[in-house]
Amino acid sequence: MAQYPLQGYRVVDFGSAWAGAQMTHIVADMGAEVIKVESRNRIDYARLGGAPIPKGMLDKSPETIAVAYPDHLELNPLFHLLNRGKLGITVDFTKPKGADLLKELIKRSDVVTDNFTPGVLDNYGLGYDSLAAIKSDIIVVSLCLAGHSGPLKGTRGYAPIITALAGLDSMVGYPDESTPCGTMFAFGDHVAATHGALAILIALIHRNRTGEGQYIDISEWEAVTCLLGEPLMDYVMNGRVQGPMGNRDANMAPHGFYPCKGEQGWVSIAVKTDEEWHNFCHAIGKPPWTEDERFSDRYHRLLNQNELDELVGKWTANYTPYEVTEILQKSGVAAAPFMISKEQYRDPHFRQRAIFVEVDHPKTGTETLYGIPWKLSETPGGIRSSGPTLGQDNRYVFKEVLGMSQADFDQLVEEKVIY
Repeated sequence: MAQYPLQGYRVVDFGSAWAGAQMTHIVADMGAEVIKVESRNRIDYARLGGAPIPKGMLDKSPETIAVAYPDHLELNPLFHLLNRGKLGITVDFTKPKGADLLKELIKRSDVVTDNFTPGVLDNYGLGYDSLAAIKSDIIVVSLCLAGHSGPLKGTRGYAPIITALAGLDSMVGYPDESTPCGTMFAFGDHVAATHGALAILIALIHRNRTGEGQYIDISEWEAVTCLLGEPLMDYVMNGRVQGPMGNRDANMAPHGFYPCKGEQGWVSIAVKTDEEWHNFCHAIGKPPWTEDERFSDRYHRLLNQNELDELVGKWTANYTPYEVTEILQKSGVAAAPFMISKEQYRDPHFRQRAIFVEVDHPKTGTETLYGIPWKLSETPGGIRSSGPTLGQDNRYVFKEVLGMSQADFDQLVEEKVIY
């Protein structure tokens, strides 16, 4: 079997920021030729932030920054991470010649992706209907905050808006806090990107069987909401509105993070059944408090979590997170260290499983990116390169793939169509 199972497929990627970019780097990891479309008029803003923007340039357009400080756009490791394994071209599709150029590329491609607000590509003749008219089996994936239909379809937003709209943020925080506390990373983008990559594979299988292309409409907030089945069912069936529980769980006690020795010393422990509780008690030497009637079964442990957490914390404080983990895991109790980034990076388990991989980038040198989280024995895929520099593959795509002459190429560069 081939190492790269999607080798031979071509994806034209209009995606930017996080969700659109991650969706296509997943298929790039599996061997697809993903061609990222940017222009100096529409730079992926994930390129910004790799280094301080020079004084006096904060209020300038991306085009001005690109011209004046081209290397500034090549230094952000986040962009390299989210666009690894891709080719990069620069085309201004707001110009008719640019849109026509991309249509010629799409005729030779299998999938087109974007995460624009609904209607953006339609404005330039690059929407699904227009593309299906020139290539009937094209697959188009449009990923946006609220989908491409319904009253909220034009909603604009970033990652915090997604999790707020999805209802996830109503579950995050502590019960005694009145201010909502959202997730501190792009959770909605991650979830939607994974759904998008799966949808691409499903559509390719369908096309290979039937010859039919199709349009895929993905709503980021719906992708996150589908993970909240339990709170929704609780409301529908019981009329209860679940709220933040901190580190508590409705069915487990003890459950949460407990203090340990060392910098950022915390350990995660979760005990569900009475059998696991008895294993926990034996593992820690059966101190007298474990025989207390308040903790005699799961029902009573859930009623007395404050007292239980305090006692468990006094025990864990005598050990490092790794020591607690070893003691409890040997007895069949779920426990793991609370890892900060540097510990995760150094951990031998993550190292052995290639959770982190090193790649080279022409401007920043060797970089560490996260690896592929699934391990396929026959078709493992791989991370072939870091993110592309701006327009690095213009000549390959337009001259080799499209067969453009040097004179035509130079003319389009001069007209700032290839730009």
